[in-house]
Amino acid sequence: MSIELNHTIVTAEDKKASAQFLADILGLEVSPQYGPFIPVEIPNGVTLDYMESDGGPITPQHYAFLVSEDEFDVIFGRIKAAGLTYWADPHHTVVNEINTNDGGRGTYWDDPNGHSLEILTKPYGSGS
Repeated sequence: MSIELNHTIVTAEDKKASAQFLADILGLEVSPQYGPFIPVEIPNGVTLDYMESDGGPITPQHYAFLVSEDEFDVIFGRIKAAGLTYWADPHHTVVNEINTNDGGRGTYWDDPNGHSLEILTKPYGSGS
């Protein structure tokens, strides 16, 4: 059996701005609108499909991206250049630091809707 995640929906106050925010930080492209969605395709073929909220509160979600060491440096540079606050932990207690879990590097930052975004160079639990 082959099961792969194909897409997930990300609720946003402004779907175009939110999709562009993610694309700019990760160095990706925003795809053309498809129905009510603005997709951002990740290199493994999964899309994050941005959809505007119905005016109700947005429930923050967490999206983690496994990247190479070189990609981490470039993306982390964009986070710092944008003046974004970042954290070493998912609870946002260790501010403006990265973690070195499992012998890799990782950091968290928030998008304009309060979604927690993460880049990491080694999957958690993979050891060093």
